[in-house]
Amino acid sequence: MVKQVGTLLEHGYYVRVITMRHERNGRYRGHPRLRVLEYPPPPEPDGLPGYLAEYSYSFISAAFLALRVILRERIDVVQFCQPPDIYFPLARMLRRLGVQVVVDQRDLLPELFAARYGRAPGWLLTAFRHLERRSHRSADHSIVVNEYFRRRMLAASGLPPDRISVVGNGPVLARVADARSDPGLKRGRRYLCCWVGVVARQDRADLLVRSIDHLVHKLGRDDCHFVIIGGGDSLAEAEALVRELDLAEWVQFTGQLDLDDVFPYLATADLGLDAGLQVEVSPVKAIEYMAFGVPFVAFDLPGTREISDGAAVFVEPGDVAAHARAVDALLSNPEQRQELGRAGQARVREELAWDHQALTYTRLIEQLCPGRIRTTRRDAVLT
Repeated sequence: MVKQVGTLLEHGYYVRVITMRHERNGRYRGHPRLRVLEYPPPPEPDGLPGYLAEYSYSFISAAFLALRVILRERIDVVQFCQPPDIYFPLARMLRRLGVQVVVDQRDLLPELFAARYGRAPGWLLTAFRHLERRSHRSADHSIVVNEYFRRRMLAASGLPPDRISVVGNGPVLARVADARSDPGLKRGRRYLCCWVGVVARQDRADLLVRSIDHLVHKLGRDDCHFVIIGGGDSLAEAEALVRELDLAEWVQFTGQLDLDDVFPYLATADLGLDAGLQVEVSPVKAIEYMAFGVPFVAFDLPGTREISDGAAVFVEPGDVAAHARAVDALLSNPEQRQELGRAGQARVREELAWDHQALTYTRLIEQLCPGRIRTTRRDAVLT
């Protein structure tokens, strides 16, 4: 959403962002055309009841703040970032008030639940599908991150194809170009391997750590420093697993970092890593690796292969030993790393970078309010 906000501001929009309170939001305050409306975060959810309570609380908070903005200002477009797919009652009301509604689908709730907790029971899966259908039918337009999402949303909603567009989430090329390598990040070792993301249950940091364990203790690869960049609800578990497997000498956890602090790692890295198992996801980390010309090793999943075929080495999903062997082989083959890195970097520069995706996004926003494009003020609310 950060890139979307920046693009809207660059195109002259006034933007109101409704979100949970967080210290990182401070950087967005003070812009003359941007206002951040925050509500206190709920307690960390624990299981399904906790998530239901969190979603209910978030809906009420976001609805209250959205209505407060709309009563005070003229709003052209409201964009709901999902999941959870719960904002359709608010969307229907806003459309009656003349506001155009965009649903921005970042994850698929049934697949996300299964990745975190195992297969969802039938009644819950039916409820998720119902929420998906209602959400997308309540919007003027929907955007999704890849073609898999688009096909799923079209099937779930029954909407015509022109109501759902693909807007990817690649990096901004100028920010990539500004990053500088720092050999000190390798901590004295020959190679640097990076993993970037949210350390959540569905991202399978446990498989990543076990791959590193196989690489170090079974294959004898002791000349590589591994950095796991990101925070999340499974970070403590991953750190504990590193200690249990006696990997602290090789593995570093940075916690959550800003992009300006992440990108020097990628500008220095010899190899990127992914261990996710969600077939539908186009990992942002993969696109970021490619932007820096960093080849990576990942499990062979449709969403990952769709964006990075020719830029990565793929192994059988869940096969930790194969993952480790692929990392070992790629570190030993600089020519292959260079070839994969060039292919990935070219694809990002020509297609996947936000610089290209932003054109689709801004065209959509302008199409939703054509009669107001030449007015002196255009407002968008993102929640």
